[in-house]
Amino acid sequence: MTTTIPYAPAIEDRTASLPLRLVLAPAGTAPALLDGAWWPRSRDLTAELPALTAVLDPLWGRITHVTVNPTFWPVIPRKVPVDGHVVGVGWFRAEQDPHKLLLLSYTVGRWDLLVIPPETSPATAARLMTEAADPLGTVTASALMDEAEQRRIAEEMELSLVSVWDSEGGHGARLPTSRSPAQAVITQVPGAEKGI
Repeated sequence: MTTTIPYAPAIEDRTASLPLRLVLAPAGTAPALLDGAWWPRSRDLTAELPALTAVLDPLWGRITHVTVNPTFWPVIPRKVPVDGHVVGVGWFRAEQDPHKLLLLSYTVGRWDLLVIPPETSPATAARLMTEAADPLGTVTASALMDEAEQRRIAEEMELSLVSVWDSEGGHGARLPTSRSPAQAVITQVPGAEKGI
């Protein structure tokens, strides 16, 4: 069972009225490659991390450090003030999956979250969140994103083929013609009048 945590941060910011989009693997399950998924509304760590850590601190212990891969984060602050403390932010280009956020707590340990790009469609994000929170999951964050991209390409291709089919008369060919069924069968077979 996964948990979706609706959360509206107490700090006034541009996303204060919007709930946090986070799904975590069920508590007490065996460790998987991912502990859940986070779908931020932007690529601004200074704006997004306070709400995330405010929810996770009571669940996992105080988050003290976060690491990301800079591939998808245009600005990486060294520190982000959150409710009552400061979270250090670091980055690793080669060592960390670009689609993963690593959270560290001195007292409890570490957690890995899939980071779903803000521009992702709701249907795709929902599917990714479910897959990332699966306690039996054995797929990396980048592999999940690659699978989602392959699905998106396949769906676009299918829609394109249907559109071409319809534009070339394929859809119309499946519809009944304007002739009545009786007119379609009123034909003479040559020689039928002679009993041949």
